[in-house]
Amino acid sequence: MNTTKAAGLTRREKYEAQQRRRSLIVAATSTVVVVACIIIFIPMTPGWEKVQRSFFNGDVLADTFPKLLDAFKINLMIFAWSAPAIAILGLLIALARDAKSPALFPLRIFGATFTDVFRGVPVILTVYLIGFGIPGLGLPRPWNSPYIWGSLALILTYAAYVAEIFRSGIDSVHQSQRSAALSLGLSERQVMRDVVLPQAIRNVVPSQMNMLIALQKDVSLLSFIGPVEIFRQAGVFKSLTANFTPYVGAAIIFLIVTIPATRYADYLMAKQMRDRS
Repeated sequence: MNTTKAAGLTRREKYEAQQRRRSLIVAATSTVVVVACIIIFIPMTPGWEKVQRSFFNGDVLADTFPKLLDAFKINLMIFAWSAPAIAILGLLIALARDAKSPALFPLRIFGATFTDVFRGVPVILTVYLIGFGIPGLGLPRPWNSPYIWGSLALILTYAAYVAEIFRSGIDSVHQSQRSAALSLGLSERQVMRDVVLPQAIRNVVPSQMNMLIALQKDVSLLSFIGPVEIFRQAGVFKSLTANFTPYVGAAIIFLIVTIPATRYADYLMAKQMRDRS
């Protein structure tokens, strides 16, 4: 029979293996060609030497990179206290928007208004309005700190996006599961807490990982209202050295953090798709 195995593989399996090898060869060849073109042709451009001195100066990078790492600790600190607050506020907003009782209708209106406003206003505008507006009230220290109000701007903005992701996860749980839980005598609160939320949170973990990656990058927006984090520190070094290499160093530090996180988010999404198929 044609479908009998020969040498441990069927004809279809041999064909699929051959196609995979061919795809790998084509992908490797095209990658080598593109990389070779970049390496060969970019240095041949008229302004390459000037760009190299301005953006890829090894001496400037070696001198400023350790100090940029120290400044990046500010980014990590702001991220560390903002991320849990975003998760909690986002979940509360999602639950408010999912409230079924007519008595809780004002909560639904508040949740919808919150997400509409903070998703509609650019992050940098929210940072400016809160970061400069609230300290302008003349609050005493430490309540006039740009760290506090800049973090609040990020928390409010990202909570609006996170709330919508949580709400999509809640809506992904089939209504029949709620009905079955209610028929067993569970209250609406118990159904949400014990049946719906565990599944909803698990379903949206990959999407929330992507939001965390975006948050880590947007912490740099707080540099516009005062905190000397990595982006602002790179700007200081750029002014002192008359060279843009510190910005490249800051980009390298961000990539060191975000690329592994991005790959992990991709892994979670692929795993989730495999589990559903």
